[in-house]
Amino acid sequence: MNNASTPNPNQIHPIAGYEKEIYAKPTIQNPNIIVGDFTYIADDNFESHVSHHYDFNGDKLIIGKFCQIAAGVEFIMNGANHQRNAVTTFPFYTLEGWEQDTPPETEMGLKGDTVIGNDVWIGQNVTFLPGVKVGDGVIIGANTVVRKDIEPYTVVIGNPAQILRKRFDDELIELLEQFRWWDKSIEEIQNLIPLLTNSDLRYVKEELKKLLV
Repeated sequence: MNNASTPNPNQIHPIAGYEKEIYAKPTIQNPNIIVGDFTYIADDNFESHVSHHYDFNGDKLIIGKFCQIAAGVEFIMNGANHQRNAVTTFPFYTLEGWEQDTPPETEMGLKGDTVIGNDVWIGQNVTFLPGVKVGDGVIIGANTVVRKDIEPYTVVIGNPAQILRKRFDDELIELLEQFRWWDKSIEEIQNLIPLLTNSDLRYVKEELKKLLV
């Protein structure tokens, strides 16, 4: 979309007059949710898509720059876990009137932080389970359940997520991971757009090699 303005990562609504798409970063209140510049979601409330995120667990949701998040995506955090190594999974300690101390973290099987890389395209109604790590440039198909880590520049879909293919050959993936276009300045990215959106991957590969010298 061409206009006279400069992209602003602190602008909530990136499309003038359209309320159902926001840049997530400037809306976030929870210090344990960290989202990079220009990552957007097809909704007007990003944090409503992060569930079971309780302060006492201390886990973080970390999402990189320039990610594209469709409607209905859910990030399930470690607070959703119940104790599974005992006779019952019932969480007595969370409910009024029951006499149970909070189990130690070692008993709860907590999975750690959930980390999503940069330039990740997340399709509609995707669900992330706690503690997954998703690499840069990944494409996740609609209705996928992500329960394991995903390598950079991979296409996945299904419940649980299954690898369809790598997006590019190993050489191009390595070049992109070295180049990290999302960390460039806005001016540099503006100049790189013709290269980043070029479908001639052989040409892209050769140009990246020149730029990395």
